[in-house]
Amino acid sequence: MSDITPAVLAGGQLIQGYGGGNFRIAGNTHAGSVIILPEETISWDIGAYEDISPASFGAVTQTAGGVEVLLIGCGARMGMPRSDIRDYLKEFGIVPEWMDTGAACRTFNVLLSEDRAVAAALIAVE
Repeated sequence: MSDITPAVLAGGQLIQGYGGGNFRIAGNTHAGSVIILPEETISWDIGAYEDISPASFGAVTQTAGGVEVLLIGCGARMGMPRSDIRDYLKEFGIVPEWMDTGAACRTFNVLLSEDRAVAAALIAVE
Protein backbone atom coordinates (compact mmCIF):
# COMPACT_ATOMS: atom_id res chain seq x y z
CA MET A 1 0.00 0.00 0.00
CA SER A 2 1.31 3.46 -0.92
CA ASP A 3 1.30 6.27 1.62
CA ILE A 4 -0.39 9.30 0.05
CA THR A 5 -0.18 11.59 3.09
CA PRO A 6 1.35 14.85 1.89
CA ALA A 7 4.86 15.57 3.16
CA VAL A 8 4.65 18.61 5.42
CA LEU A 9 7.46 20.36 7.24
CA ALA A 10 7.59 20.01 11.01
CA GLY A 11 5.18 22.48 12.58
CA GLY A 12 3.05 22.55 9.43
CA GLN A 13 -0.64 23.07 10.05
CA LEU A 14 -1.95 20.06 8.07
CA ILE A 15 -5.75 19.82 8.12
CA GLN A 16 -6.62 16.28 9.14
CA GLY A 17 -10.39 16.63 9.30
CA TYR A 18 -13.35 18.98 9.43
CA GLY A 19 -17.07 18.83 10.20
CA GLY A 20 -19.40 18.89 13.17
CA GLY A 21 -18.41 22.51 13.72
CA ASN A 22 -14.76 21.53 14.33
CA PHE A 23 -11.42 21.18 12.61
CA ARG A 24 -8.58 18.77 13.36
CA ILE A 25 -5.32 20.53 12.49
CA ALA A 26 -1.80 19.31 13.25
CA GLY A 27 -3.15 16.87 15.83
CA ASN A 28 -5.31 19.42 17.67
CA THR A 29 -9.08 19.92 17.61
CA HIS A 30 -10.37 23.46 17.11
CA ALA A 31 -14.03 24.30 17.72
CA GLY A 32 -15.61 26.82 15.37
CA SER A 33 -14.15 28.81 12.51
CA VAL A 34 -10.37 29.21 12.24
CA ILE A 35 -7.59 31.07 10.49
CA ILE A 36 -4.66 28.83 9.64
CA LEU A 37 -1.39 30.69 9.32
CA PRO A 38 1.89 29.10 8.23
CA GLU A 39 2.89 28.17 11.79
CA GLU A 40 -0.27 28.42 13.91
CA THR A 41 -4.03 28.09 13.91
CA ILE A 42 -6.18 30.69 15.67
CA SER A 43 -9.86 31.04 16.37
CA TRP A 44 -11.83 33.17 13.88
CA ASP A 45 -14.96 34.89 15.16
CA ILE A 46 -16.95 34.38 11.95
CA GLY A 47 -20.05 32.21 11.82
CA ALA A 48 -21.33 32.93 8.31
CA TYR A 49 -20.11 34.23 4.98
CA GLU A 50 -22.14 37.42 5.46
CA ASP A 51 -20.14 38.20 8.63
CA ILE A 52 -16.84 38.55 6.74
CA SER A 53 -15.37 42.04 6.33
CA PRO A 54 -11.90 43.32 5.43
CA ALA A 55 -11.21 43.74 9.16
CA SER A 56 -11.75 39.98 9.58
CA PHE A 57 -8.32 39.34 8.07
CA GLY A 58 -6.07 41.34 10.40
CA ALA A 59 -4.28 38.21 11.62
CA VAL A 60 -3.43 37.31 8.02
CA THR A 61 -2.19 40.72 6.95
CA GLN A 62 0.00 41.02 10.06
CA THR A 63 1.71 37.65 9.55
CA ALA A 64 5.49 37.91 9.63
CA GLY A 65 7.02 36.30 6.57
CA GLY A 66 3.95 37.03 4.52
CA VAL A 67 1.16 35.11 2.89
CA GLU A 68 0.72 35.07 -0.89
CA VAL A 69 -2.53 33.11 -1.16
CA LEU A 70 -5.47 33.17 1.25
CA LEU A 71 -8.03 30.41 0.84
CA ILE A 72 -11.41 31.55 2.12
CA GLY A 73 -13.67 28.65 3.05
CA CYS A 74 -17.17 30.13 2.94
CA GLY A 75 -18.98 27.27 4.71
CA ALA A 76 -21.05 24.55 3.06
CA ARG A 77 -21.24 26.54 -0.19
CA MET A 78 -18.94 28.90 -1.98
CA GLY A 79 -19.72 32.57 -1.47
CA MET A 80 -19.34 35.06 -4.27
CA PRO A 81 -15.92 36.75 -4.36
CA ARG A 82 -16.16 40.29 -2.99
CA SER A 83 -14.28 43.25 -4.41
CA ASP A 84 -13.94 45.02 -1.01
CA ILE A 85 -12.03 42.07 0.43
CA ARG A 86 -10.05 41.45 -2.76
CA ASP A 87 -8.99 45.11 -2.88
CA TYR A 88 -8.06 45.16 0.83
CA LEU A 89 -5.93 42.01 0.60
CA LYS A 90 -4.30 43.21 -2.61
CA GLU A 91 -2.76 46.08 -0.60
CA PHE A 92 -0.75 43.39 1.23
CA GLY A 93 0.10 41.35 -1.87
CA ILE A 94 -2.35 38.59 -0.89
CA VAL A 95 -4.54 36.85 -3.47
CA PRO A 96 -7.85 35.56 -2.05
CA GLU A 97 -9.35 32.35 -3.40
CA TRP A 98 -13.03 31.78 -2.50
CA MET A 99 -14.45 28.26 -2.22
CA ASP A 100 -16.54 26.08 0.07
CA THR A 101 -14.81 25.02 3.28
CA GLY A 102 -14.23 21.42 2.19
CA ALA A 103 -12.49 22.48 -1.02
CA ALA A 104 -10.46 25.06 0.91
CA CYS A 105 -9.25 22.37 3.35
CA ARG A 106 -8.14 20.06 0.55
CA THR A 107 -6.50 22.86 -1.43
CA PHE A 108 -4.71 24.15 1.67
CA ASN A 109 -3.11 20.74 2.29
CA VAL A 110 -1.87 20.53 -1.31
CA LEU A 111 -0.38 24.04 -1.24
CA LEU A 112 1.13 23.41 2.19
CA SER A 113 2.82 20.24 0.90
CA GLU A 114 4.26 22.35 -1.95
CA ASP A 115 5.72 24.72 0.67
CA ARG A 116 3.68 27.65 -0.67
CA ALA A 117 3.06 30.85 1.33
CA VAL A 118 -0.58 29.97 2.03
CA ALA A 119 -3.08 30.69 4.77
CA ALA A 120 -6.73 29.76 5.13
CA ALA A 121 -9.74 31.41 6.72
CA LEU A 122 -12.30 28.66 7.24
CA ILE A 123 -15.91 28.91 8.35
CA ALA A 124 -16.83 25.80 10.33
CA VAL A 125 -19.40 23.43 8.83
CA GLU A 126 -21.68 20.93 10.49
